Amino acid sequence: MTARPRLKLQARLYCGDEIAMGPGKADLLEAIDREGSISAAGRAMGMSYRRAWLLVDAMNRCWKTPLVEAVAGGGHERGARVTEAGHRVLAQFRGLEAQMAALHGSDDYAALEEALRPAPLDAKNR
Repeated sequence: MTARPRLKLQARLYCGDEIAMGPGKADLLEAIDREGSISAAGRAMGMSYRRAWLLVDAMNRCWKTPLVEAVAGGGHERGARVTEAGHRVLAQFRGLEAQMAALHGSDDYAALEEALRPAPLDAKNR
């Protein structure tokens, strides 16, 4: 069976060479908002605390205002929270994704999908 060509649009915002926001980082922000900590958000997404922390660190370094505030220690206020700027960036990014998804039925989308091979040719069969 031959696979049907699939065109997948995905938004990524860059800060220099660093991905400032993409689908995975948006999912992580939502998980932090829901779980209340970076470690719990990472566990919920099946990633290590270190990986989650590195993604948060990258986001906070790329935006003019931090997207996540973390409070270390064992007190009542420990954990992490998505800042007001983080909520705003997340909403705007999800809005951009929705606009891209709406392109699915457009003439340009259909033309690109039609021109796309179901799979790449082998290098020797060009």
